[in-house]
Amino acid sequence: MKRVSQLTALALICGLASFSSQAADMANAMTLSQLQAQHGAAIDTRPSAFYNGWPQTLSGPSGHEPAALNLAAAWLSAMSDEQIALWAKQHQLTPATSIALYGEENDNQAVKARLEKAGYRHVSLLSDALQTPDRLQRLPHFEQLVYPQWIHRLQQGKPVTAAPAGEWKVIEAAWGAPKFYLLNHIPGAGYIDTNEVESEPLWNKVSDDRLKAMLAKHGIRHDTTVILYGRDVYAAARVAQIMLYAGVKDVRLLDGGWKAWSDAGLPVERGTPGKVAPAPDFGAPIPGQPQLMVDMEQARGMLHRQDASLVSIRSWPEFIGETSGYSYIKPKGEIAGARWGHAGSDATHMEDFHNPDGTMRSADDIAAQWKRWNILPEQQVAFYCGTGWRASETFMYARAMGWKNIAVYDGGWYEWSSHPQNPVTAGERGPESAL
Repeated sequence: MKRVSQLTALALICGLASFSSQAADMANAMTLSQLQAQHGAAIDTRPSAFYNGWPQTLSGPSGHEPAALNLAAAWLSAMSDEQIALWAKQHQLTPATSIALYGEENDNQAVKARLEKAGYRHVSLLSDALQTPDRLQRLPHFEQLVYPQWIHRLQQGKPVTAAPAGEWKVIEAAWGAPKFYLLNHIPGAGYIDTNEVESEPLWNKVSDDRLKAMLAKHGIRHDTTVILYGRDVYAAARVAQIMLYAGVKDVRLLDGGWKAWSDAGLPVERGTPGKVAPAPDFGAPIPGQPQLMVDMEQARGMLHRQDASLVSIRSWPEFIGETSGYSYIKPKGEIAGARWGHAGSDATHMEDFHNPDGTMRSADDIAAQWKRWNILPEQQVAFYCGTGWRASETFMYARAMGWKNIAVYDGGWYEWSSHPQNPVTAGERGPESAL
């Protein structure tokens, strides 16, 4: 009896502790309307794919709470305390800000701990998160940026949201021979060398006839869904943007590229690409969307206009003329009248557009940094960089964001700087320089 009494007492204590913990959690929670009344901030702790709009289950809610920020728990291991503080500062969070988290319980706890360590003490839970589908916000075309588990389910023949309408292919894109592809790649993936879609002297896209031959070689028609990924996202984006120009209707990117697949711990293959049956015809005229590329004269005509933006996707040192960014591009400077669209620390990085795991940064963050330079969704917008890779990645993000009238200036700084009559500039300057 004594033993039973002890067990009963222990169970009662544990039950009371559990109840107390649950009660504390309930007391430390608020609804969205309560949070908004306090001018607080909601933070989504889920991976960016779910924040952007992919439902976690086939019938689950799509999107995130209005104006919610995304700080995925999965990013925390890649973020120092200084980076957490910088992220909070960039989003106007102060120690006095009321913050409400939502997502998986363990994720919320991990994010809460890091925020509190950084000095944010008013952190609670959002009690009614994801319960009102009509108020949720999402990336207008989230389906164009797929995530690893979606591809894996598709390959297994399982039902997926936004499934391809017909035949589909997964293809890795990179410059040169498939060195890394041979060591490991997504099972069943093909391989495209970027030299198949662009060529010297300026590394512009190849002719339409060569594009037609390339697509046929890889068994791609206008109605084939092509899912591209790369060790470098912008290599895959370069191929994706050119395929869209050619007229492939459904082209998607693996958000975060090969790293996302590898980090997910999904199966890989080794070896050479499998044999591909050539497509007998593309099934539509090429180019199907010529407006997705602008030439040098068209780019010049977009300068100093309020209804248009020629947007430099180059690092700040490139934009102000400290460096050309490339060993093979000698002139330094920038197109006079171009607007700075951000990029990264140098010509091979795109930190301004990436989350800590390499996926696309939130659309709100990207749109805000563009707005400061008068780059707006209602304008005619053409992105450029040195030779097209960074511009193509940015194009794919803008497309997913629902921007309509967008293109890539294929020639970029390489072509522009090779014509002495073109206006160029250098030095520190702000948005007013492009009015």
